Amino acid sequence: MAVIPRQPSDSFPSVQPLAPGEDFVRLFTQNQRALYLFIVPLVGSPADAEEVLQETNVVIWSKWDQFQAGTNFLAWGRAIARLEVFRFRRRKDRRQQPLGDEVLEIVADELQQQPNDFDRRREALTACIGKLREKDRQLIQHRYSEGQSGDDVANQLGRPANSVYQSLGRIRRVLMECVRRQMASAGGVQ
Repeated sequence: MAVIPRQPSDSFPSVQPLAPGEDFVRLFTQNQRALYLFIVPLVGSPADAEEVLQETNVVIWSKWDQFQAGTNFLAWGRAIARLEVFRFRRRKDRRQQPLGDEVLEIVADELQQQPNDFDRRREALTACIGKLREKDRQLIQHRYSEGQSGDDVANQLGRPANSVYQSLGRIRRVLMECVRRQMASAGGVQ
């Protein structure tokens, strides 16, 4: 019986992990909303955007080992999403697509160059909601946190639906202006 000499452990080739690490999973999760918002204007419908996002996620997950740590995950994900949008368009009936591929390329280029300020906008919105009067904050929470319609909220509060919709419209305008000011003061996109 031949004895095989034992090699030092540092002489074995490095083995690629079988699954992505925690950092990749965190980046993947954190960028889902931004990828969805990138896809929606390119496909035109939220349902189609969900479908393309799922396909994009499959590709991202299958290529996780090609992502270079320390680089821009969102840019990498958007490049994959862009290819998936074109793949999706080829599968769909061309007559149902209002934009040609050339126009879509231009739109995708513009979207890709926009800064990802979704998190900053969300933080600004949270701060602005905190500045609302208690009564307005409660109305917004009823309407959006519980996923109810304006009519449902009006029934719960015993108010006319028109009054609730007017209040919600006023609150939205106040919030939009507040977020715009917050973003401008932070040097963000308006």
